[in-house]
Amino acid sequence: MNRGKVYELYARSVSSSGLYGFVEVADLVFDDRKSVVVDPAEEKLRDEFESVKVLHLPMHSVMKIEEVEKRGVACIRDSESGEKVTPFPVAPIRGK
Repeated sequence: MNRGKVYELYARSVSSSGLYGFVEVADLVFDDRKSVVVDPAEEKLRDEFESVKVLHLPMHSVMKIEEVEKRGVACIRDSESGEKVTPFPVAPIRGK
């Protein structure tokens, strides 16, 4: 969790960090860009973390860690509604 947003990431390695109170997340996994359909939310995450080798996340910001057999789509969700956050600016709705 970061700034009111929940980041759903996939990585090959998650372990206790050498830094006290942190979780180490390494080898982030994203779509291989070979598909015709591109998910803009995952593209935003790829751009944000493209040069990152290892993340050291404070334990209190990690909601859960799951070991999965098949990778899903990485995304950013609003922490209150759970809806995916769009990476594009959205014009405000008139009348509200």
